[in-house]
Amino acid sequence: MGKQVLTGVRLFAVGVDLTGQSNKVELSSEVEEKDTTNYASAGWKEIIGGLASSEITGEGQWEAGDPSKVDDASWSQLGGIGPWTVGPLGASVGDLAYFTNALRADYKLGDAVGEVAPWSGTATGSWPVVRGQIAHPPGTARTSTGTGTGLNLGAVAAGRRLHAALHVLSAAGTTPSITARVETDTSAAFAAPTTRLTFAVANAPGGQILRTAGTAITDTWARLAWTISGTTPSFLFAAALAIA
Repeated sequence: MGKQVLTGVRLFAVGVDLTGQSNKVELSSEVEEKDTTNYASAGWKEIIGGLASSEITGEGQWEAGDPSKVDDASWSQLGGIGPWTVGPLGASVGDLAYFTNALRADYKLGDAVGEVAPWSGTATGSWPVVRGQIAHPPGTARTSTGTGTGLNLGAVAAGRRLHAALHVLSAAGTTPSITARVETDTSAAFAAPTTRLTFAVANAPGGQILRTAGTAITDTWARLAWTISGTTPSFLFAAALAIA
């Protein structure tokens, strides 16, 4: 992956796609520096890492009047914790993704007369930021039970976790219902998949994030799968997977 100009960054905030209302997205993570310098340090400062933290900031053009718009979504999410996913290259399966469980900490809007109405906001991480891949694209509608494309994430070592973020962006039909899960297997064929994580049943836009308990997983392939029910159901959703 070489140098690039940012033209197709994707931003998913809980159950809304803010891509078309954003023109700036920043993600930061840091670890506190804790001074441990002492008389045996030979005149050199010694430091160890303390608590880690993360933050996602975004800004763009203000829109309102629908749950998919930034104003409606921001007010409903303010003070709540949910998944945020940033795709710096886009949101096709296999594209790079960073995601975390984050608190919607602030929301600002408004400017001077004559300006394009802006918004800005911050989400502060409540979980570690993880670096993984998009496991399901947001623009592919699903109307029946199925499985996604497998990703070769590698094995999960003991003490590490498989993380998964799900953003249900729209739900249509009569009593639509979707239950998504994460499956792993030893090969891309998924001949005998094992379910590692199962999201709660969803029937409306919203977001969920899960992670395994830290037990080793020798399977190297992972994918998203889903069960859909209802009368003429249709869902748009995005998902990402990572090991950290």
